[in-house]
Amino acid sequence: MIWLVALGVLILIACIGVLNTLTFPRLRPARLRGFPSVSILVPARNEAEHIEETLNRLLGLKYPDFEVVVLDDASVDDTFVRAQTIARRDPRLSVVRGQPLPAGWLGKNWACHQLAQRAKGEILIFTDADVRWEPAALDAVLHLLQQTHADLLTVWPTQETVTWSERLVVPMMMFTIINYLPELAVRYMPWPVFAAANGQCMAFRRSAYQRIGGHAAVRANVVEDMGLAWNIKRHRMHLVMAEGNWLIHTRMYRTWTEVRDGFAKNILAGHGNKPFFLILSGIFHWWLFVVPWLWLPLGWLLPWHEGWPWLPLMMVVLGGGVRALSAAVTHQRLQDALLLPLSNILMTVIAGQALVWHYRYGGPRWKGRTLARQAEHL
Repeated sequence: MIWLVALGVLILIACIGVLNTLTFPRLRPARLRGFPSVSILVPARNEAEHIEETLNRLLGLKYPDFEVVVLDDASVDDTFVRAQTIARRDPRLSVVRGQPLPAGWLGKNWACHQLAQRAKGEILIFTDADVRWEPAALDAVLHLLQQTHADLLTVWPTQETVTWSERLVVPMMMFTIINYLPELAVRYMPWPVFAAANGQCMAFRRSAYQRIGGHAAVRANVVEDMGLAWNIKRHRMHLVMAEGNWLIHTRMYRTWTEVRDGFAKNILAGHGNKPFFLILSGIFHWWLFVVPWLWLPLGWLLPWHEGWPWLPLMMVVLGGGVRALSAAVTHQRLQDALLLPLSNILMTVIAGQALVWHYRYGGPRWKGRTLARQAEHL
């Protein structure tokens, strides 16, 4: 019976994935009817490796009315100097040093709050310092914002994956969004449970950002992007998700250590900061995406003879199919779907890292800071 339930869950996941494949908005080059003023806001901490290319790309956007504001968040490299050198050549770019981190705030949230206070535009776009924008990207973002009447448009950048650790782990982020979260429900249903956002690119109408209290309302939230999306829903405003479609893209990490720590930073917060829920999630994903792949070739040695081999075969095909489907939607490699069990094993290692940080330090560690869980104390 338990495996029939698992098969039913996989069928439901497949149905959501197919529906999202048909409905998920994608950025596309477009012509605008009007040109609202835009502030592109870039928090940067130790981003010397990326900042010059990022800013040159942003300043190359084909849009008539925008500013770029970079806030250096206590970098220990020459991020500020490199950004300031570019700013001297282009008045659309301003670079500021961040103020000391106050008690009760997390670093990125404080940086974004300061950026919003300096912004002049009608549209506020928060984007990470390693996210690359193509020349037509801003027009595409604003067109979709206008077309959907979104108060918050969050874009999932196309992820560049090169090494095996990137290929196996990074696409799992969009695997979850495409196969677990009905996009139409995010767009049209008011409940916060149907909400998701990606802090790599978030475009707000200024009035909406101010109404939800901005980053001050999520000051101690490790997954501040999700917190902002939930707040949009709670205020009965309009949230829209979109796929970057190579107009906005990024390479998040390059080594296994970066992949592990980057995902471990958020994974526990994404489960409500409850270790029990994280462990339960791990068991759930092994049940669906690892055990059937072992059961299929080894079933003749195991006591689970009922339904073998057809039941595990169906589960393997469905599991690999939904992984391949999300890969096709998000411009990843279809063949990596065959390594879905390994991806889940690596996600288990990442969850273990998060739990070690949780019990040893009280929160995740990132860029020299311990991101203590303070939200419940505010």
